[in-house]
Amino acid sequence: MSSTPDDEEGRNKPLYMISVAAELTGMHPQTLRVYEQKGLVTPGRSRGNTRLYSQADIDRLNLISKLTDEGINLAGVVRILDMRERAIKRDKEIDELRHRVRELEDEIHELRMRERITALARYDGAGPEQVMKGLLNGSFGSSDNSDDVE
Repeated sequence: MSSTPDDEEGRNKPLYMISVAAELTGMHPQTLRVYEQKGLVTPGRSRGNTRLYSQADIDRLNLISKLTDEGINLAGVVRILDMRERAIKRDKEIDELRHRVRELEDEIHELRMRERITALARYDGAGPEQVMKGLLNGSFGSSDNSDDVE
């Protein structure tokens, strides 16, 4: 379930004033201020210094609410959120590494194919680039048939 940078950018765009965020999360605005003070959420700020919450902030606040409703104290919530963020970061890194491994496998495959093609052609002192050009043009080694099987 990977998201595009545009999706991520949209989710992090500060849109909602504190009154709207409080309504969306079912929390009191003072609770949102306390959570900000404790570092559980970091809303953006407008030019007039008004708190503006993004959809990602709303989702995070809803998760905090769910966890506290289950009896987890704020210290536990902080720990859970940290572990969750680290897991998300690692998942992203794993996806990037898998993509890079696929790219490298493709490069290795291409190099092995070139090696096999070059090995099939007569070398006669020509460089690999000349052999490849000759094979692609259909002219390399066509005049000398001494190695052909009869």
